[in-house]
Amino acid sequence: MATERKRPVISDGLPSQLPDIDPEETSEWVESLDGVIDDGGAKRARYVMLRLLERARERQVGVPPLTSTDYINTISPEREPWFPGDEFVERRIRAFIRWNAAMLVHRAQRPEIGVGGHISTYASSASLYEVGMNHFFRGKDHPGGGDHIFFQGHASPGMYARAYLEGRLSEHDLDGFRQELSHPGGGLPSYPHPRLMSNFWEFPTVSMGLGPLNAIYQARYNRYLHNRGIKDTSDQHVWAFLGDGEMDEVESLGAIGLAAREELDNLTFVINCNLQRLDGPVRGNGKVIQELEAFFRGAGWNVIKVVWGREWDPLLAADSDGALVNLMNVTPDGDYQTYKGESGAYVRENFFGRDPRARKLVEGMTDDQIWNLKRGGHDYKKLYAAYKAATEHTGQPTVILAKTIKGWTLGSHFEARNATHQMKKLTLDDLKQFRDRLYLDIPDSKLEENPYLPPYFHPGEKSDELQYMLERRKELGGFVPTRRTKHKSLAIPDSKTFGDVKRGSGKQKVATTMAFVRLLKDLMRDKEFGSRWVPIIPDEARTFGMDSLFPTKKIYSPHGQTYTSVDRELFLSYKEATNGQILHEGINEAGSTASFIAAGTSYATHDEPMIPLYIFYSMFGFQRTADELWAAADQMTRGFLLGATAGRTTLNGEGLQHEDGHSLLIAATNPAVVAYDPAFAFEIAHIVENGLHRMYGEQQENVFYYLTIYNEPILQPAEPAEVDVEGLLKGIYRYSPAPEATGPKAQLLASGTGVQWALKAQQLLAQDWGVAADVWSVTSWTELRRDAMATEEHNLLNPGDQPRRPYIQTKLEGTEGPVVAVSDWMRAVPDLISRWVPNDYTSLGTDGFGMSDTRHALRRHFHVDAESITVATLRQLALRGKVPMHVPVEAAKKYAIDDVTAAPVGETGGDS
Repeated sequence: MATERKRPVISDGLPSQLPDIDPEETSEWVESLDGVIDDGGAKRARYVMLRLLERARERQVGVPPLTSTDYINTISPEREPWFPGDEFVERRIRAFIRWNAAMLVHRAQRPEIGVGGHISTYASSASLYEVGMNHFFRGKDHPGGGDHIFFQGHASPGMYARAYLEGRLSEHDLDGFRQELSHPGGGLPSYPHPRLMSNFWEFPTVSMGLGPLNAIYQARYNRYLHNRGIKDTSDQHVWAFLGDGEMDEVESLGAIGLAAREELDNLTFVINCNLQRLDGPVRGNGKVIQELEAFFRGAGWNVIKVVWGREWDPLLAADSDGALVNLMNVTPDGDYQTYKGESGAYVRENFFGRDPRARKLVEGMTDDQIWNLKRGGHDYKKLYAAYKAATEHTGQPTVILAKTIKGWTLGSHFEARNATHQMKKLTLDDLKQFRDRLYLDIPDSKLEENPYLPPYFHPGEKSDELQYMLERRKELGGFVPTRRTKHKSLAIPDSKTFGDVKRGSGKQKVATTMAFVRLLKDLMRDKEFGSRWVPIIPDEARTFGMDSLFPTKKIYSPHGQTYTSVDRELFLSYKEATNGQILHEGINEAGSTASFIAAGTSYATHDEPMIPLYIFYSMFGFQRTADELWAAADQMTRGFLLGATAGRTTLNGEGLQHEDGHSLLIAATNPAVVAYDPAFAFEIAHIVENGLHRMYGEQQENVFYYLTIYNEPILQPAEPAEVDVEGLLKGIYRYSPAPEATGPKAQLLASGTGVQWALKAQQLLAQDWGVAADVWSVTSWTELRRDAMATEEHNLLNPGDQPRRPYIQTKLEGTEGPVVAVSDWMRAVPDLISRWVPNDYTSLGTDGFGMSDTRHALRRHFHVDAESITVATLRQLALRGKVPMHVPVEAAKKYAIDDVTAAPVGETGGDS
């Protein structure tokens, strides 16, 4: 017997597969439990069971923990359902797809291309996908609607290989893998990218952790649509295919409690447990399947483990004293990987040989037979049983933990090797062994002719395998993955609906946040259009003045409101309902963004255009969830993001961790984001109306809008009679022309709350120094920059044409004096346009860390207040000889811009 090493014990190592030495007594105990359930109900039975378990622990019986079960299949052989398919034909289909997936990546390494790719992930998960493709995944044409499937990103070659057999992709397409620009006719993206392959992929998943998070919120959103009566989604299922290494991402497990709490039995996670991440074992010293089982069971999920293939069934049935199960329980993942990298003789000695009772179980087996003991994730019948159980389970989401081998069937150089994730090429010997293992009719000469370009395999249009594959997909509702590319538009309300906030606030001071909420209320009153809004709030509704929606629109809860609300007598009481319109996510920006994506892509996933409106504390938007917002861009999400309480000095008392001076800069890096920093309510009205037409009208643009709104109350002006709407939407317009003066000229560019400081500086410059300054409202620094870059790109590609000019240049053309730009954001934001401003340019901003103080003190500290703008303008004029050099010195002294206590007291507090 091999020397037993001291090993970490997973769970408590206690086997539950013990022999029944007294079946009659066992039957009596089971009948007693049935009697308790029949007579006292489930709650009484639960109490009795828990009391018995408690007593068993007191008597040290050694019952395995409830959150972890033995390292064997959850579904026993006798409980497996009849398999309805033709397993031989389906095995051949898998072989064809396995080969073509590997060749797609291998051929992409040919000389002068070498673009990389991943072979081993799909090799390990082919059976996981194919059991779904042939029996479970519903296409868009299914009467109950299509399923939503989040494919594991690194497995994309397998989906392309299947689409090739289905006739959706050609060999030419496959040879364009990772060559989207250089390949004639366009190539295939490396991973699931809806924006890059809009008729194929539906969900982007290769940013690890976002797939599981977004799948949960997609399933929850499907229920939301159903409960609101917008669409019957009761037949639609959400599948998320994940890696065991991916589950280390915080986002992967962060929302599993929500899925259980809302009883999302329309959701199934399939975790490909090949025990390897990119560099080596996932849990070399432990057992990742057991760990994940405990996590998910503890969170309230239904857990199905598919650990061993059918070849193990006779051995487990003969394991009368649990010796084999005990070995399975205590062997760590690192050893399991080593076994698959060695031989049958090695497994006999180092696994079974550790216990003479286990060794005896395999004494009649050859080394090859021992080597052929497969993992459950490669056994079609075991997987079918798990999938069927998952789709039939009610009241809980399900996770299937399927044990596989990374690089399965690719040969000894690939299977279970630490470096397999980075391996992209097969040698000639690898190709031949791989072909032989898959029993493919490809002659040696075809492989030897050019090892860089081994042939793809197609069984023929009339082959049994291809006809079977197509028939299965037809019965299930069409090809998967598929994304809708034709979308219906919405009837946008008439412009008069936006008119109320354009009239200003009269004598009442109103922040732009509150102005937006008023506009939203007006838009939601429309009987048809109003129901399309999906307000998303991360537990800050009262901060933003959104609590006024609670009584009428109500907060969505699948359970309704089963308690008596403490504020039920108040006008703005907290109300939950099964058909509630508001998604109130709690303190959960990541979940809120996932809801934003699910609702904002509903036009494609459900053919039901919905308008998500996600309002959040500005600092916790792009800073906190920028990766998710990139996924939103990739999935072509539409909707509105509202960065409320924006600015580094406007949200004054909250300090460094809350004061946002950089989100606009981060937003500028996302090509799908249309970012605005409006100063007034009427600007917001025009921006929202324009956004609705662009995203939901006839234009159907795949963008989403980001508006920064503030909590500083001001007297909102009425829309000027001759307002430059074109300039407002493109990013800049002259809001306040300079007062009549004969002195020097200057141009003040400001955005958001900064326009108020510029207007005061305009007065100071005129009254104290005789300078005439125009004030421009820059509604979008980002849009101005993108226009300028697009102009430069056009001029580069058309050098012989009359050069085009950026919009910012045309707007400032003919103006006099230096330009001083200011905002409540870091200088890099207004500096986005500096290169294209025709006049001399300087900027002011809130660079550095935020601090807690009054608004006027903070603005003096950052030198963005009116007095600082005035001095900066005078200094620029002095540098150009327009005023004497002593003037800015006098101004700095007069206003004491280096003294925060000298700053005039401005607006304090805020209504939202």
